Amino acid sequence: MPDVQELKQAICEIGDRLYKRGFAAANDGNITCRLNEREVLCTPTMHSKGLLTPDDLCLVDMEGNQLAGRKKRSSEVLLHLEIMKARPDVASVVHCHPPHATAFAVAREPIPQAVLPEVEVFLGEVPIAPYETPGSKKFAETILPFVRQTNVIVLANHGTVSYGETVERAYWWTEILDAYCRILILARQLGTIHYLSPEKTQELIDLKKAWGFTDPRHDPQFRGDIRGNATFRHMWDASDVESRAFPPPEAEDKETRRQGDKEKD
Repeated sequence: MPDVQELKQAICEIGDRLYKRGFAAANDGNITCRLNEREVLCTPTMHSKGLLTPDDLCLVDMEGNQLAGRKKRSSEVLLHLEIMKARPDVASVVHCHPPHATAFAVAREPIPQAVLPEVEVFLGEVPIAPYETPGSKKFAETILPFVRQTNVIVLANHGTVSYGETVERAYWWTEILDAYCRILILARQLGTIHYLSPEKTQELIDLKKAWGFTDPRHDPQFRGDIRGNATFRHMWDASDVESRAFPPPEAEDKETRRQGDKEKD
């Protein structure tokens, strides 16, 4: 049985980090932590994540019914509960609006793969879920096509949601993602990005497996470019996702071959 007070304090500490990093302006964002198969701690609505105390937190059941707490639970808790139902291994969910990752959500620009080693190992491909009005059941269900194959999802025109076995781990994925998106935006301002080769990308995928992290590209049945968003590309149309800012790896490969042919001539 987890120590409830320790979990409440952990939620408050992560809330403070979200606020201080600019991931949750004003009363944005929400955090949950599973107590057992039936009960989940969650942050209240209309409350700054930077000013949370353990007494502010609510308790809900797996259908979102409030069981305890002097403040009303977040309307977006349904999103968290859908993730927990689909992923029994998940104990905590963090939803917020990190500015650089949310820029990709607003642009509906797919996040490139095979650029930074740490991102390949810790995140892998990050999908963009379709837009729905926040707080609704329909909104909560937008993550279902993706939730079992990733630990972080971009929510179109909204923000991000990440999840893991602890509150700290759930938060990590968001922090890694936003740092990566910031680097991508800065690199685009300098010109373009350069992808890792297929061979070097495969080395990272193998390293990820050795370290105990799962990835759809570990499946022997996986088909497609391991650098080219092949896991979720077939769902882009449903989310109105289109690559505009970052040419795909095959475009860079063609240009490299073209330059090589010119040098030979």
